Amino acid sequence: MRNLTLMTDLYQLNMMNGYFVSGISDRVAVFDLFFRSHTLINSAIAAGLAQAIEYIENLKFTKDDIEYLKSLNSFDDGFIQYLENFRFSGDIWSVEEGEVAFSGEPIMVVKAKIIEAQLLETTLLNIINHQTLIATKASRIVQAAGQAKVIEFGLRRAQGPDAGIFGTRAAMIGGCNGTSNVMGAKMFNVDVYGTHAHSWILSFDNELEAFQNFAKIYPDNCTLLVDTYHTLYSGVPNAIKVFTELRQKGHKPVGIRLDSGDLAYLSREARKMLDNAGFEDAIIFASNDIDEYLIEQLKLQDAKIDVYGVGTKLITSSDLPSLGGVYKLAGIEDGKGKIKPVIKFSESASKTTDPGHKELYRIYDNHIGMAFADIITLREEKLKKPLHLTHPTERWRKAELKDYIARKLLVPIFKGGKCVYKIPPLEQTIEFSRREKLKFRDECKRITGSQIYKVNLSDKLFNLKQKLLALHPNQTPTG
Repeated sequence: MRNLTLMTDLYQLNMMNGYFVSGISDRVAVFDLFFRSHTLINSAIAAGLAQAIEYIENLKFTKDDIEYLKSLNSFDDGFIQYLENFRFSGDIWSVEEGEVAFSGEPIMVVKAKIIEAQLLETTLLNIINHQTLIATKASRIVQAAGQAKVIEFGLRRAQGPDAGIFGTRAAMIGGCNGTSNVMGAKMFNVDVYGTHAHSWILSFDNELEAFQNFAKIYPDNCTLLVDTYHTLYSGVPNAIKVFTELRQKGHKPVGIRLDSGDLAYLSREARKMLDNAGFEDAIIFASNDIDEYLIEQLKLQDAKIDVYGVGTKLITSSDLPSLGGVYKLAGIEDGKGKIKPVIKFSESASKTTDPGHKELYRIYDNHIGMAFADIITLREEKLKKPLHLTHPTERWRKAELKDYIARKLLVPIFKGGKCVYKIPPLEQTIEFSRREKLKFRDECKRITGSQIYKVNLSDKLFNLKQKLLALHPNQTPTG
């Protein structure tokens, strides 16, 4: 386990030092971690909790860390001494990995002494932002692929080893069926896939010889890359010759891989050729800068693709390279030991925060068992029947549910600095995410133009927010 205590921004340490010197470091604060809405996505697949837990459990300033911080000549001597025995002692709640989460919702809540809670911001955002981003991209690709399998192929294009390793993990949570990443497969106990590259073909005098040698070495796991020279005039015919030889020796070939050209046309033609040769069960594997948008187009063109290998555009989330997760103060202890709600005011509604220590519920219509809406409440609130749901800004838009099931999405992770959550095996998280996604209507899962799923504020939370906004000293809009 790695110690990531110094993997933070300097301003976090500046503020911690400031809290200490100002005498308010023991005040309890509540922070919310959430992501903001984006034109491309309104929902995400939460991921990264396991690594976040590992980070917090290993929070400790080493002697080398202390000496380095001393060398900066920026911090109070008493603060440096405090760091020598620093441990997290607060409480954390979080949505579980694989959970469907929506913009503006608290997907993690930290309640701790402000000097402790402040330190967590940068690293929690680093971990949660990245893995949630990749899990979300993977989920969209898997959604587009339908019955076809999706294999994560991104290691060589990932932005560093950690992005490659934990990107693989996040992709599995998002629904991928396996990975080409051997270390990732070993670490997370998932299926590993791979065939050969064009360099294998070019290492031999001709394509047929290359195929025959590969088949000789891997007779029961033979997938051949057929686009080195000419897919339909050379690659597929040579693959069929080798597959025939394998069958005559009692082996069953796996299939072919397409890595360039018009994947819709080539897959249709290759399917015909394989079927006519008696290899109806040979799969067609496709790669080459694939994402959910291309998959949708390929399906519209009746592409005959059984497995997609998705690399660069998945592991880098190329169209949305940042999730936009933030960590904002929602409440701080007053002089009487009570948590006082606070709000970050902004002229941009999307950057104005929701105050107070909150709870998050998912509401299911009991008649059909599907997710109907989420509701953010203050923590002390209790849901009633019938439940009245009100739009977060357009308060005239209301709905009433008499028969519903409510599920709390935020589960206890740390209590008094001790982890009280048992991290489930990855396969359990993958299955949990798959089941939860099935509880949302198809209209909410379209890749483009999806129906907006309702996330509501309780009346009590909404009224508190309006009260704090009204108290803000600068309500005059600027030009």
